[in-house]
Amino acid sequence: MGGPTGDDLVEMLAALANPIRLRIVATLASRRDYVSQLAREIGVSRPLLHMHLRRLEAAGLITGRLELSDDGKAMKYYEVTDFDLHLTASAVAEAAQTLTMPDSGKGPAPKEST
Repeated sequence: MGGPTGDDLVEMLAALANPIRLRIVATLASRRDYVSQLAREIGVSRPLLHMHLRRLEAAGLITGRLELSDDGKAMKYYEVTDFDLHLTASAVAEAAQTLTMPDSGKGPAPKEST
C-alpha cells in the first residue's frame, strides 16, 4: 500500500481539521520557525500554539527540534515533514481496510446495500 494506513489517515485528517493547524502547516511549508515567532505570526498564544503543535507532531505532519541560540538559550524549531497526502475514494477505501481504531460509538454502522 502506497498511502497511509487507516489509523494514520484518521489521525492526519483530524489534525488538519482545524484552521489554526492549517495555518501552522502553511507557514511551516515555506520555512522552519521557532515557537515565539510562529505564535506571533499565527496570532495565538504560545500555550495554545504548543497544544496545536503537539497534535500536528503526533500525526507525523511536523517535527520539532531543540537548538541552542548564539546566547545559549534553548529554542524549539518546527518544520513540516515530507508528507504527500493524495485523497481519492479508492485511497480512502484501501486505508479503511487497515483500520484498527474503534469506531466513534455513535450508533450502528450503516447497512450495506445489496
